[in-house]
Amino acid sequence: MAAVRTLRKLCQHSQHQLCKLHTSASRQEAVVISGKKLARQIREEARADVESWVMSGNRRPHLSVILVGDNPASHSYVLNKTRAAADVGISSETILKHSDISEEELLDLIYKLNTDHRVDGLLVQLPLPDHIDERAICNAVSPTKDVDGFHVVNVGRMCLDQSTMLPATPWGVWEIIKRTGIPTLGKNVVVAGRSKNVGMPIAMLLHTDGRHERPGGDATVTISHRYTPKEQLRHHTQIADIVVAAAGIPNLITADMIKEGAAVIDVGINRVQDPVTGKARLVGDVDFEGVRQKAGFITPVPGGVGPMTVAMLMKNTIKAAKNVLLFPPERIRMAAAS
Repeated sequence: MAAVRTLRKLCQHSQHQLCKLHTSASRQEAVVISGKKLARQIREEARADVESWVMSGNRRPHLSVILVGDNPASHSYVLNKTRAAADVGISSETILKHSDISEEELLDLIYKLNTDHRVDGLLVQLPLPDHIDERAICNAVSPTKDVDGFHVVNVGRMCLDQSTMLPATPWGVWEIIKRTGIPTLGKNVVVAGRSKNVGMPIAMLLHTDGRHERPGGDATVTISHRYTPKEQLRHHTQIADIVVAAAGIPNLITADMIKEGAAVIDVGINRVQDPVTGKARLVGDVDFEGVRQKAGFITPVPGGVGPMTVAMLMKNTIKAAKNVLLFPPERIRMAAAS
């Protein structure tokens, strides 16, 4: 009798395990890519690079950040950047300026920092007040100190597949894809968003030739924008192996727009009101809970691309410090004046 009871329990257990296995297989969720974990790896690499550089007799890299106005989000971003700098051994300073600073005064400050040999990396936190021309400011930063990668020279070199300062967020997206092992060669990619600082550089990195000086992803890339009809966007995303959402529109990408197993990288950062708590919370451009049921890989917001952006900024600052060996002061002054 005891043997019969034992046999019955074993059968019930086996059926339960088979049921669990079937349920798991039919409802397998996407792998959630931890940007925080990848960023920690990159910051560890940066820390080792800095210490090796300093141990070789070089000056510790220094990052100067100009912060104009009192935008809370900008202050938070800059704090994250300076904390990351301290973590990897880069010295930094934040130069605060009132929102009524004139464009001429800001340009004078940039020129001063361009010619300061103690400053390796220089960035002006965006956005700027409406009365200041952001493009003029980005082009005023010396290309060799332009850790944001926004100077027209660095943008041009990127487009020509040459080694340069890559914009931190697009570079972060690239590293997420490469370090996760997501294939790009010959794959279909949709980039939702065409901003010059994010969408366009991401598309450029993913579609260019992998054999060039600055290797690209060899993917077939489609870029959508505000005038792309939603049905047309859906048509493209449904055949995409990789979808990069960088449009700044909450829930732009939903589960019905994604093919099974696609990789979805969410670059969006949107503040919305939580319907339950009434408090503001951060969301991306992707319906995370819906899409994760269908995608193969997905990045969360927060904790996805954001930490990678800061990590890549540290890499650019180290690159800027080492560029001093390649660009003597005379060339730096010429680049700053151009």
